[in-house]
Order: sequence, then structure tokens, then C-alpha cells
Amino acid sequence: MKDVRILGTGACVPDRIVSNDEVGAPAGVDDAWITRKTSIRERRWAAPEQATSDLATAAARAAMQAAGITAEQLSVIAVATSTPDRPQPPTAAYVQRNLGASGTAAFDVNAVCSGTVFALSAVGSIVLRRGGYALVIGADVYSRILDPADRKTVILFGDGAGAMVLGPTGRGPLVRHVALHSFGALSDLIQVPAGGSRLPLDHDGLDAGLQYFAMDGREVRRFVVEELPQLVKGFLHEAGVESQDISHFVPHQANGVMLDEVFADLSLPRATMHRTVTHYGNTGAASIPITLDAAVRQGAFRPGELILLAGFGGGMAASFALIEW
Repeated sequence: MKDVRILGTGACVPDRIVSNDEVGAPAGVDDAWITRKTSIRERRWAAPEQATSDLATAAARAAMQAAGITAEQLSVIAVATSTPDRPQPPTAAYVQRNLGASGTAAFDVNAVCSGTVFALSAVGSIVLRRGGYALVIGADVYSRILDPADRKTVILFGDGAGAMVLGPTGRGPLVRHVALHSFGALSDLIQVPAGGSRLPLDHDGLDAGLQYFAMDGREVRRFVVEELPQLVKGFLHEAGVESQDISHFVPHQANGVMLDEVFADLSLPRATMHRTVTHYGNTGAASIPITLDAAVRQGAFRPGELILLAGFGGGMAASFALIEW
């Protein structure tokens, strides 16, 4: 990833605010229970006419404006999502069309909540080979695949998109190191059971609720709490930095209570953890770029500081990126 830089960031969340009371009522839980379990107080859900590509396009435009580039300067667009507009074509094709970026390559990456860093890694190598500028977008509309009665999942998720413009120029924060991990033996912990080639969705599947997102919350938490600290330690060793060198931690916004627990175990003594989970919930692949953009717009980062991005989720998968501001 040497010489790949982040030239601009952007984000988009829907206008509709969904309270804990609204989302909790069908699941039989209240605001106090949700807040205690997750630290989430509200989330944003897409309007009926909004799809993943709409949010992705808006975030992309914001990032391009921040970077000072036009669609004609793009060479590649990668959209990290597990809630595409349709099974095919790729959601990135719709974003390309919306932006008028006809000369680009456009593809999707599905590594669920780790997807944005997976996409960053893939696109970074393309930028170095082909030149030009690249869009990395994380976007998800989870509200369309949630079971309203499942309190383990419906309380957690919101919709949104975040984006980064990457380029090989000498200005902007440097992507110093990236690492990707997959744990396929745990692939059943998070899934949407039906709708693919393994189990096409039919009337029986709909009646059984197999179109909905499903998660073994206890085992997912165990994976994150047990695996993430060691993976972070190994990543920092690979990158040649010490834990005390990290100034900012931007994790996937899975669950606020779990984030506090994990952060305490990471031993990053000088780092500030950035959070958007309280107001946006878990926005899937969008959560890291949304949170990064929020920190950028708040002026949280100073030149020379090191920022650690950490994704984790379905697959199971984990991904990390070290950014030098």
C-alpha cells in the first residue's frame, strides 16, 4: 500500500430517525433495555424509495468534493456491501452510472462488516498499477433484511454509507499497512439463510423467515472479544509500530457496550476510540467510513498521528488498516 493516500472522505445517512421505542416494540424490548445492552439510542433507516446505491452515491459525491476531483478522474469504484440493490449487477455499477464515471472499473466486495478495508486493500493495489483516483465505498441498508421480532438483531442495525477517495499523489493521509483475515469455519455465525444458490427463496422460505439476517450473538461476541486483541497485536507488529504509537482507533460500530469491552483489552494507552454507534447503530460495511468521516469533519486528527481502522464481522472476517495522517 506504499504511496496510496486518502484524499477525501464523505458519508450519507438517511433522514429518518428510528428510536429505540419504535424498533423495540415489535421485539418486546424497551429503550432502557436496548441502551443497556448496546449503548444505541437511535439509528437511521432508508426511505422506501432509497436503495444501497443511492446512499453510496451520495457518500461518494461528498468524498469527491472533499478530495477536489471529478468523476472523469476516477479509474475504479469499489462498493463494500452485503445488502446490494440486487443480486446482480454489482451495486458499484449503479454508482458508476449515477456519477457519470463511464471510464472506470466498478465492482462489489462482500466481506460483510469488514468489507470496506477489504475493498481499500483491493483498490489500493489497482491505484498503484493504473494511476488515477479510486472510490472506496462502504454502504448497507440492513433495515430491509431484519426480522422485526428478533431482538438480537433488529435493535442493532441502521442504514448508511461512507466513502473515501484514494490516490497515489504526495498529499493526504498515507495508508501505511493493511491486513485481512477470514475464518470460514465460523461462516454460519452470521448469515442470511435463503436467497442464494444454496437455498433459493421461495414461499416456504418466506413463511419461515429465511430471508432475514440471522446471528448467533453469543458466539459472535466471543469471537470478537477473544480474537480481536491478538489480531490487533499481530497487525501492529507487522506494521512496525507499538501500541502506544496509535493516537486514534476507528472500529466497526457493532455494539457500543462490546466496543468498550474490546477497547479496554486492546492496550492502546494513548488512543481515542471514535464512535457513531450511539446515533447511527451498526451500519455494516458503512460504519468505519462513516465514523472516519465524522472524525475528519470534527478536526480530530493531527498531522503525523496514526489511526487504526478495525473491521470485524460476518464470514467471520477481520480487517485492519494503519493510516498516517
